[in-house]
Amino acid sequence: MSLTALSVSTLAVAVAEIGDKTQLLALVLAARYRRPWPIVAGILVATLANHALAAWAGAWVATALPETLVRSAVVASFLLVAGWALIPDKLDESEARTPRHGAFIATLIAFFLVEIGDKTQVATVVLAARYEPLWQVIAGTTLGMLLANAPVVALGAGFAHRLPLKHARWAAAAIFAALALWVALRGLG
Repeated sequence: MSLTALSVSTLAVAVAEIGDKTQLLALVLAARYRRPWPIVAGILVATLANHALAAWAGAWVATALPETLVRSAVVASFLLVAGWALIPDKLDESEARTPRHGAFIATLIAFFLVEIGDKTQVATVVLAARYEPLWQVIAGTTLGMLLANAPVVALGAGFAHRLPLKHARWAAAAIFAALALWVALRGLG
């Protein structure tokens, strides 16, 4: 069974995103603006831009360094992201404030900035170092972000409180640990 870059990237980010601070930000934006389509569009554009940059960085690392070093770094990074997934995210008060612009611009700016250094951005770098074609990694991580956040925006806080976040964090950790094991045993190619 061959897992494509698109399917692995989508699944990894969708599960990792549950309970993440960007999902909490989606709740804040949905409560403030009550306009789901501009918020979802802002998430889409911000994620595409952020994850494209992250994926290009990961692809560059994969070509610039020896394969054995990249493989070790990918395995270690997947294990680190697996551990990171177990830590619940909290939205800082400063991150909860949104600009006084429209819902789309506020979401675009807030999501792009909050996603910098986030576990899904790190996962995108690692996935791009491991998988080809690059467009599938970018599309997959973006789709995963939308799968996790669009329902939260559409259904609001009531939906998010019903999610079993502890189980979702463990599932995300298991997925990233399995990816680490798979890369360790099969290699990068």
